[in-house]
Amino acid sequence: MRLTVVSPFVDRRHGTERALAELLERLARDYGCEIHLYAQSVEDLLTRNPQSAHSTESGFIVWHKVLSVPGPHLVQFLVWMFLNGLLRKWHKVFRRASYDLVLSPGINCFRPDIVIVHALFHRLRKLAREENEESTTRASFFHRLHRRIYYELLTTLERRTYTDTGVSIAAVSRRTAGHLKEYFHREDVRVIPNGVDTAHFSAEARLARRADARNQRVFRDQDFVLLLVGNDWRVKGLLTVLEGMAALSDLPIQLVIVGDDDRKSFAAHASRLGLQDRCRWEHTKADVLDFYAAADVYVSPSREDSFGLPVVEAMACGLPVISSVFAGAADIIHDGIDGFVLQHPRDMQTLSRYIQLLYSEPDLRSRMGDAAARTVLEWTWDRNAEAVWKLLTDLAVRKHASLV
Repeated sequence: MRLTVVSPFVDRRHGTERALAELLERLARDYGCEIHLYAQSVEDLLTRNPQSAHSTESGFIVWHKVLSVPGPHLVQFLVWMFLNGLLRKWHKVFRRASYDLVLSPGINCFRPDIVIVHALFHRLRKLAREENEESTTRASFFHRLHRRIYYELLTTLERRTYTDTGVSIAAVSRRTAGHLKEYFHREDVRVIPNGVDTAHFSAEARLARRADARNQRVFRDQDFVLLLVGNDWRVKGLLTVLEGMAALSDLPIQLVIVGDDDRKSFAAHASRLGLQDRCRWEHTKADVLDFYAAADVYVSPSREDSFGLPVVEAMACGLPVISSVFAGAADIIHDGIDGFVLQHPRDMQTLSRYIQLLYSEPDLRSRMGDAAARTVLEWTWDRNAEAVWKLLTDLAVRKHASLV
């Protein structure tokens, strides 16, 4: 099968992009797909340049580089949509390129054959509006205006794409499938959860690196380290985590926050709560195992998360997790057995109670971590790729039949 895949970037540092990299590797290696990837940047993925690809071969990934420009997200997105469409059109007209299907992880092009939905901006826009009503830690006027315009554009494109029954849709969780039904009346969505590489993310691997990971961050043996990974910290529940920590000021709790969000307002809030010396802000990197190795508990009481890949990666590493019912990964968690699931993501009191419980009962923390590692053993990337391959073959058959 010859696939066009359209994504601004692919790497192992971000959840959606890591999921795409795992999928593309398996579609090429295990299912013999010839994948033509249109992206601005690609990291940690074996690809060929267009000149080295031969039509008689199968099972490889060709990277067609799309130019990028600096600037605000809105400008970058508009340029991306224009240039990736132009380049694909050029290849179709002048190189006579043809593909069986066009796949997009989210809104990345017009009229794809299939979209794998990792985030729904209709929901994020609603959360942004709620944020504007809050009186503390508000972003700057320009930042809020930019995000509003950006979300309006993306929600318009979502409405155009997801209401088109000619576009097949897969969702990474039942929660996201429910939102697609609610907003766009799509009842034909196939749920294909993300996976986790249990050979790479494991309790053994985490413990082997624990001492180095903590020493690099100058953590003491008695420090109880919480971890949160994500790019939209407000949506990931960082404010609730900070408030929960403030309520446990007598405990030696440290927090590692990983992501590329604007830390200024969050650091200011942490300072007001007296937590400025207990927070460590770090940028994303490909070696995400290093973050899990430093931690004792993964905590992300998400206000909205289509899936939440760090949750299952932390579970694979044998860490207890605290999430919320608003995260798609909550489908995998057995509340009270291999993690805790908050019914209300802003419930700081319950969150702090869970943190204190895990701190004070090391045996519970160990049992819950062991159970978490066992739970995610079946949620592999091979399982994910098999389900996507089944969807692709079904769609290819239907598309061919409609053209006959």
